[in-house]
Amino acid sequence: MGKNISKIEKFESFEPRTEKHEMPKGKLGLVLCKECNAAYYKKSWHHNLRHFKELREDLRVSFVVCPACNMIKNKQFEGQIEIINIPLKISEELINLIKSFCRRAYERDPMDRLIGIKNTKGGLEATTTENQLAVKLAKKIKQTFKKVDMKISYSPTPSDVVYVKLEFSH
Repeated sequence: MGKNISKIEKFESFEPRTEKHEMPKGKLGLVLCKECNAAYYKKSWHHNLRHFKELREDLRVSFVVCPACNMIKNKQFEGQIEIINIPLKISEELINLIKSFCRRAYERDPMDRLIGIKNTKGGLEATTTENQLAVKLAKKIKQTFKKVDMKISYSPTPSDVVYVKLEFSH
């Protein structure tokens, strides 16, 4: 019985990832990222504050490193896509698709970023700062190139990392 209690206590010590992990509680006013200049205001990150007409001059401003820049600096990711058996004739087109899809996602949300694309023995590996971005990107690749098998696996809680494996069938 004592063993079960310790397992429960250990499980309860893990907190689910919530907004306070993205931005610590107590950050009032305006928070700017030191690295990428993203702005945290009204409970979310923005590229700029042009659309917020109610900004006041007496607003408290602080500087931090945003979650996306922090992940990149710490070599962390939430989404990993492994792509194998890529036909040579489409490899450049595939890389361009990945970059452009992630660029559009970044334009919508400054926390959605492509961390990198690297060549591996069997193909390519792309990493992203957001798990949803990795899944959407994988679905876009499958939709674009048709003959692709997709397998998605999620890490157990409390982690929210997603691993996607795409395999081109010839």
